[in-house]
Amino acid sequence: MTSQAAETQDNGIRRHIPLLVILMLGLFLAILNQTLLNVAMPHLMNEFGVSATTIQWLSTGYMLVNGVLIPLSAFLIERFGTRILFLIAMFCFTIGTLVCGIAPNFSIMLVGRIIQAIGGGVLQPLVMTIIFSIFPPEMRGRGMGIFGLAMMFAPAVGPTLSGWVIQNYDWRLMFYALVPFGVIIFAIAAFKLKNVFPPKQVRLDVIGSLLSIVGVASLLYGVSQAGSDGWGDPVVLLTIIIGLIGIVAFILQQLRSERPLLDFRVFNHGIFSLANVINAVITVAMFTGMFLLPIFLQNLRGFTPLQSGLLLLPGALIMLAMSPISGVLFDKVGPRPLAIVGMIITTITTFEFTRLTIDTSYSWILGVYIARSFGMSLLMMPVMTAGMNQLPKHLTSHGTAMTNTLRQVMGSLGISLVTTVYTNRTVFHSVNMSNEMNTANPQFMHSFQSYVQSVAQSMHIPVEQAKTYAMQLLGGKMQIDANVMGINDAFFWSSILCVVGTFLSLFLRDVRKDKAKQKREELPMLPSPKEAKSS
Repeated sequence: MTSQAAETQDNGIRRHIPLLVILMLGLFLAILNQTLLNVAMPHLMNEFGVSATTIQWLSTGYMLVNGVLIPLSAFLIERFGTRILFLIAMFCFTIGTLVCGIAPNFSIMLVGRIIQAIGGGVLQPLVMTIIFSIFPPEMRGRGMGIFGLAMMFAPAVGPTLSGWVIQNYDWRLMFYALVPFGVIIFAIAAFKLKNVFPPKQVRLDVIGSLLSIVGVASLLYGVSQAGSDGWGDPVVLLTIIIGLIGIVAFILQQLRSERPLLDFRVFNHGIFSLANVINAVITVAMFTGMFLLPIFLQNLRGFTPLQSGLLLLPGALIMLAMSPISGVLFDKVGPRPLAIVGMIITTITTFEFTRLTIDTSYSWILGVYIARSFGMSLLMMPVMTAGMNQLPKHLTSHGTAMTNTLRQVMGSLGISLVTTVYTNRTVFHSVNMSNEMNTANPQFMHSFQSYVQSVAQSMHIPVEQAKTYAMQLLGGKMQIDANVMGINDAFFWSSILCVVGTFLSLFLRDVRKDKAKQKREELPMLPSPKEAKSS
């Protein structure tokens, strides 16, 4: 590329900076909102007087609405255009946030969350589509690096922020504080935001929409409930089967459609498909850490939600700093080196978490988590960009919708799989340790009697009372140790997935080189100097 062409492109990008700032702020608020509520769940249970199963609908309902809207985002972008759709999304998100803040009971709170989700569901694919339209292929790494600022930083800083609010203020502040930002972003967008894609009069594929809604919503619900209710639960099985049937029917119907709601032909592009498989692995690995480490720190080690959140904060700052840097590196060296190095670091650090004990220091966990965040910061946006770069321009909105749909499904599936492994292995280790604590085992009885004697002497109580107390202590320790080993096993399976991801990363290709080569081949062959002279 000539210096003049590069300068023209840079000027074009600089012209879109106000647009990018507005988009990133809106997206940051939407993603931050998803993670803020997790720490507040126990407080909301007491506030509204509902069970843990009921309160989980604040997360489940949000996830289902998100999951339903994301596959429809390609149609919505085409139908309403980028400006109107962004304004609708920010309006819904801000109103829903206000409703959550003033909610007098659980039902109103749930309504607020659903309104929020209507806004949040389309923001992520909308912003991705706009970025891929603004940035040319040779500069998309930078664009997705900017996108990663919101996508990776917001979920990591959310638990810390909500833990601090819950510990020091009323939980409603989490929602009240977001409302003014939502109003400001909406007002700026109303005056400054221009259409990247103008609206078109396109008809909605009603059958495809219904199949998509039923399929995605049922599958997401079944998978999300499987972690708590078990994969053999009748409701879980029924909803997963309905979801799979609905999705298969949706795919077949879309492949026959002349104007598909979600074009599955994007998977004809090999690097796009490969990138989405690698991203699925990364998503499961990321959620393993975000889900299990707070359990280890809060439930087993007794740290506060704020302390648990603070452990995730340095990793979030690393991702914040590295996201634009990894974007620039992508533009220079392509996806493969970044993906391989990032996956190796992620695999090693994930495996390090298989060695947790009840005495593992906070600083050690913090150091490993920071290194893990660094590895993931080299992965997520570059791998996603590598896949999207292969798609022709008319499939960009369909590609972003597909990528975000798969990410949503894999996030739910990842948490459910991690929960299942953790729960089952905890029970397995607990049973094994119980069998070892057998009165018929002379070695156990000898050590137990010695322990009872030491308890009786230190507490100055009768031997019989000391025996009861010792059994309680041993039982409690056994449960803690079983939980720690269950967490280690879940990280082990996550490590195996990371190894698979590392292997797949070897096959990533920089498709920008393919396009450049194709352009050169399409140029007419210039005559040689001798041929020119003779003519």
